[in-house]
Amino acid sequence: MSICQNCPLQEGGPHLYRVHQEDGWVRIREHQVFPGIWLAFKDAHTFAFSHHAAYPGGLLEITHCREGWLEYEDHCRSFFLGEGDLSIHESSCQGAVLRCPVKCFHGLSLIIHPEQAPSCTSCFLGGVNVQLPELKRRFCGGEGHYVDRAPAELAKVFTQLYQAPDGMREGYYKVKVLELLLLLSQLEPGAGPSAERSATPAQAALAREVIAYVDAHRGSRITVERLAQALHATPEQLRYSVGRVYGKPLYQCVRAYKMRVAGRLLRETGRTVMDVAAELGYENGSKFSSAFRDVMGVRQGSIGGSPRKGTFPVWSGKQEK
Repeated sequence: MSICQNCPLQEGGPHLYRVHQEDGWVRIREHQVFPGIWLAFKDAHTFAFSHHAAYPGGLLEITHCREGWLEYEDHCRSFFLGEGDLSIHESSCQGAVLRCPVKCFHGLSLIIHPEQAPSCTSCFLGGVNVQLPELKRRFCGGEGHYVDRAPAELAKVFTQLYQAPDGMREGYYKVKVLELLLLLSQLEPGAGPSAERSATPAQAALAREVIAYVDAHRGSRITVERLAQALHATPEQLRYSVGRVYGKPLYQCVRAYKMRVAGRLLRETGRTVMDVAAELGYENGSKFSSAFRDVMGVRQGSIGGSPRKGTFPVWSGKQEK
């Protein structure tokens, strides 16, 4: 891998970028697959980060969340990705903040530069006639964007991209990216999913305050009435904002957050299950284990965290081997 100080989206590759800050780190492994088309594998163990200041606007970004939570926020919109979700949007020329409420995000983005990529993919492989400008128009017309659970066919391709065999990644990525674009060209964006999975900046901020309060009182039983009083909002505002941003009811969101915190503590510390359960307000070990399995699918593992207030680190563009 080459080393330089320039921003991402360089020719060639693979390039590995890493940012360190007080609360964790961000790593992006970037591959140019075709002219004007990149795959960027993203791993974040921090609460928030931003792209490099020179990151251009107007790009078509197709992002898949493999693990964790990711909130995208720019000057005019905010939306959330959970595990298995897919978003398609146009990058903002004014930059964007990427927040990780549980201090964990693992996923990838397919990035298409409209001025550098060809208008049709048939020049890469005959018969794969995906019109890239039309794809962007359908999913990102105006201020629009698409957010929904990745359909099974697309989820399978994303899984294969994460598991690309060593020694043949360059060709493998080309084949899978074309397959991904072909499947996306057949996907109908619709109006419902994106409308239900987006939020205003005010709603996103209120949802983050909910998570911050839950983390600060993680050992207590938290009711919507208690939250409303503490955050100076109505129960209806809390439920609506959390549903918009996190895509699940308030109770489920609180429980999921606590279990991701538990996953991080069990994995990164030598503490016992009962010790962690007690910190999160569970006096009954069986109830904690049941909640953990429901959210995480296993008894221990995965990564969680807790949000805190403060500034977010700006992408430095530093590359490393």
